Formats: sequence, C-alpha cells, structure tokens
Amino acid sequence: MHEISTSRPAPDEYVPFWATGAPAKGEFHCSDCGYGVTIHTKLPRCPMCGGGAWEQTEWHPFTRDRQLT
Repeated sequence: MHEISTSRPAPDEYVPFWATGAPAKGEFHCSDCGYGVTIHTKLPRCPMCGGGAWEQTEWHPFTRDRQLT
C-alpha cells in the first residue's frame, strides 16, 4: 500500500486566497472545507459549504500518476 501525502505550506508561509467571483484558471481548494475545483473562468461559491475563499493548488503534470502507482 502506498501512502499519499498532501503538501501544505508551513505555518509561517504566506498563502494567497482568492475570492468568489475572481477571474481564475487552474485548480483551487475551498479554504473552509477543502473541496477542489478546476476553473477556467471565475471562482464560484463553494458548492459543498458555501465558502467564498479559495487557495490555488500547485499544478504538477505527473502528480496523479505518482499517487496512483
């Protein structure tokens, strides 16, 4: 069995938040509940918890392949 870890910034690192309605493109996670979305236009209100702040996820082209193997 492989262990999957999610990298989170250290407590002293700055993490920018994006507001609902902001023009955006990429992968984002709700800062309240962690729900993930892929956006190509503007950020929605979180469909799971109704949150309005998002954190952008770093994109790595082979992350999914590494996690599944």
